[in-house]
Amino acid sequence: MSLEDQFSEAQERVNKLSRRPPDQQLLELYSFYKQATMGDVTGKRPGGFDFKGRAKWDAWKLREGMSREEAMRQYVDLVERLEAEYA
Repeated sequence: MSLEDQFSEAQERVNKLSRRPPDQQLLELYSFYKQATMGDVTGKRPGGFDFKGRAKWDAWKLREGMSREEAMRQYVDLVERLEAEYA
């Protein structure tokens, strides 16, 4: 199975977890997903009162320079860990 197929499958499986992962793990998922699908972070950092937007932007910024393939691999690995913990 190709990495792209594994990535797509992981996107479907993550929505079937029995419990919602903690915010920090959700931010990790988000950052790997965005890096894999969009590349490096774009746009300005949200203002100080947009807590959610700022946290998401900061998490994505941490992945800057990571290759698309590595971001997909990390996403798939994280989903597998979450499934073991929350499935």
